[in-house]
Amino acid sequence: MAALVGPKLVEEHIRRSKLLQVAWEKLTRDEEVEALLRMANINAVARLLYNDHGPMHARIVAGSALEIADILFQSGLLPTSVQQGTAAGLDEARLIILLAAYLHDIGNALHRENHEFAGSLMAMRILDRLLPEILPREPLKRLKMLEMEVAHAIYATHPAVEALTLEASIVKVADATDMAEGRARYPYKRGKSDIHAISALSIKKVELSRGEEKPLRISVYMSDRAGYFQIERVLLPKVQSSQLRGLLEIEPVVDGTRERLIIP
Repeated sequence: MAALVGPKLVEEHIRRSKLLQVAWEKLTRDEEVEALLRMANINAVARLLYNDHGPMHARIVAGSALEIADILFQSGLLPTSVQQGTAAGLDEARLIILLAAYLHDIGNALHRENHEFAGSLMAMRILDRLLPEILPREPLKRLKMLEMEVAHAIYATHPAVEALTLEASIVKVADATDMAEGRARYPYKRGKSDIHAISALSIKKVELSRGEEKPLRISVYMSDRAGYFQIERVLLPKVQSSQLRGLLEIEPVVDGTRERLIIP
């Protein structure tokens, strides 16, 4: 069954895990996190006329990342952090994914340039506060390792930075799945009408499901072929610098017609 990428998806995953429930409450109620996400949108949307990079985008990417993670984990893939002992199990791997997905764009609060690197540094200060509350019985050494996994995943959302873990790869690709038309409406209304805005407006919805040829399928529904620009310039570059190369198939659906699968 396909899952719709949108703001409600994260709730389905949060309620399955007590650990994620605690983390979600800490994240969404933290005043510093809220301020940084709001400032990120002021810089990205109001000043630069980019798509949404604020609280709603953070929420959508978090849900998409957790959905992708479950699809891949159920296919037999093991998170890198679990393999190498930086996380105690799948629930902690999901915690890394949730924290990185929600915080991945806070660097935009400083500037759009190098925001992935800035965001990874800014996130460490936040995680120094939040991780001891999320995992109160864990020693500092363990918490620092988890913190570095989150920081790496945030930094690796840059298209040119290689994701060194499956978790970082999931967050990186999930970021690109938030491409539906609503995300582009504000810049378009402000007068931005370049190919980025036009192509984004043609994307009607994105769905995640198990693939037929690969473990994961990303279905992109668009009203016309302008939406291919989003796949080629936004999604594919992130896939290519992730560990999801060869693990997913992209299904363009143009005006109701399913087109040939793209397998990076």
